[in-house]
Amino acid sequence: MQSQKLTPQQCYVSPGMPPLKLGKTTSFFEFWPSWLTYIPVALQWLALSVRYRSLTLPLIANPQLPLSGMVGIGKSELLQQASGELEHTILPWFAVEKTELPLATQVAAIKDQIDAAGFTYPLVCKPDIGCRGVGVKLIKNDNELMVNFNLYPASSKMVVQKLADFEPEAGIFFTRNPDESQGKIISLALKYTPYVIGDGRKTLAELIASDERAGTLTHLYQSRHKANWHNVIPAGEPYRLVFSASHSKGAIFRDANNLITEQLNAKLTSLMSDLPDFHYGRLDVKFKDVESLGKGENIQIVEINTASSEPLHIWDSNTSLRSAMSALLYQYKLLFQYGDANRTRGFKPPSIRKLIRHWRLEQKLSSYYAETD
Repeated sequence: MQSQKLTPQQCYVSPGMPPLKLGKTTSFFEFWPSWLTYIPVALQWLALSVRYRSLTLPLIANPQLPLSGMVGIGKSELLQQASGELEHTILPWFAVEKTELPLATQVAAIKDQIDAAGFTYPLVCKPDIGCRGVGVKLIKNDNELMVNFNLYPASSKMVVQKLADFEPEAGIFFTRNPDESQGKIISLALKYTPYVIGDGRKTLAELIASDERAGTLTHLYQSRHKANWHNVIPAGEPYRLVFSASHSKGAIFRDANNLITEQLNAKLTSLMSDLPDFHYGRLDVKFKDVESLGKGENIQIVEINTASSEPLHIWDSNTSLRSAMSALLYQYKLLFQYGDANRTRGFKPPSIRKLIRHWRLEQKLSSYYAETD
């Protein structure tokens, strides 16, 4: 990406993205602890469990994926099920398992797989099992690949993926009732990568401190950018604070439900029919520009998040707590409805023990990964 020369007052956005109007710096609940945000969801879950006579019914909403992908399930388990046009729309990827072989031997094998997959540096590496953008790294060379992979424990998996051709990104929440053929987009949010603009005088630390939003999130950026923290950023140069467009890592989300079109809805319905029994989840999509997105054209799927995914428009700082809670409660109500429909089709809800086992696995693995870029 070529730098654009801007004044410090301008807000840099990726080419193809609409202008970013900050509005509120953050909403008062935007960075609450997850457990606090999800108290209403937990209470509704218990109530619906009584109504539907199953505590784990939502875990068969996507019945071909263990636990519907709620927790502790590898990204590769879902991606490898894709076929047809969907398979070609997902950015090229492969998963590699960490073994007891010498690290240099394993990294050499990964490089061979990268060549065979038809892409090269820079590329993206991320844990097969992980959520909320944990451990996502932009890898630029052999040394970075080796350092990152070395952190993975034996028997864990790392996903290696081609870097997208486009920087603009959206989170699109797609659902399809198991008893219906037509799907529906219930949320669309744009993901803005935050930047500060150099002035030739201030250090990165000073630029962040003086930024209306970034200054309130210094704890998310300081360790990530410690190598440049005290460096002066050239005048007019945009400095990217986040690579992985994850809300928990400091990315900015904007409600873009106005961009949902019949064409986009039809395109996703067609694409997701290439994934067996997929009914519920969020697609993280790279796109050329908003016009192409509305037509369902020039899109690349980075990842497909499942039962634990969120409608990202709730993290728009201008979204009210009431609207955010309403969206969350609605999506979890759908999980129960879809699980009930699939139970009628003969699928059986898993045990609580299995859910806890996978949750513990994800928590354990997350402690190994490198800090997210």
